[in-house]
Amino acid sequence: MAAAIAVIVIVVLVLIFLGLSVKVAREYERGVVFRLGRLLGIKGPGVFLLIPFIDKSVRVDLRTVSLDVPPQEIITSDTVTVQVNAVAYFRVVDAAKAIVAVDNYLRATSQVAQTALRSVLGQVDLDHLLAERDAINARLQGIIDQQTAPWGVKVAVVEVKDVELPQQMQRALASQAEAERDRRAKIIAADGEFQASAKLADAARVISRDPAALQLRWLQTMNAIASERTSTIVLPFPIDLVEPFLQGSRGNRPPLPDGAGPPASPPDGG
Repeated sequence: MAAAIAVIVIVVLVLIFLGLSVKVAREYERGVVFRLGRLLGIKGPGVFLLIPFIDKSVRVDLRTVSLDVPPQEIITSDTVTVQVNAVAYFRVVDAAKAIVAVDNYLRATSQVAQTALRSVLGQVDLDHLLAERDAINARLQGIIDQQTAPWGVKVAVVEVKDVELPQQMQRALASQAEAERDRRAKIIAADGEFQASAKLADAARVISRDPAALQLRWLQTMNAIASERTSTIVLPFPIDLVEPFLQGSRGNRPPLPDGAGPPASPPDGG
């Protein structure tokens, strides 16, 4: 009986020992192992063994993490107060540094992102903040990645999500956009008038060089007017059509009889 109890105790102790010593790390995990407080190395993925009560492991996730940067109240270089939030995507590339070099790499990366967001956006004006979002994102990514590199953290992407403007500034921007649209519309209309006037001038020069073109244009106009059945049409008669007849009639006019002519002018002085 005593032997059976001893066997059971030994089996239980072995199971406890195995449970404490055998660890499993997934494909995206690594185990940072410390032995008596000293860094031993990185284990995983898969199964690895620890010495119970002597070795200690810390799991580190190597997957990309999305970090929401809380809204920050920022004063731009042109003294406009805005609230901006962002999102950062990063991952651990060195598990040992992420555990040894910094207390909490998630919190530390978040603090660095907030500080960089306030610093970078405070150096640009509102127009650049709204129009050059890609350049600002690239600058933020470079600054944050440089500061987190000693921690074994790689920042891949930083995106400025929302820029919240005061109501007064929103109304001013709306008025500015409306004025800009009106200006463009007037420029386009003026440009169209200029092109149309140039074409009309060219057409006038062509017609002036060829009288037949003027007659053809006149006939086309009459045809277009005649298509309206409900209109009363008054046809102007071009003087060019009757000018040859007038010249002929002047040439065939009979001479005046003798003495029938315009009265002579009276002599000077009397």
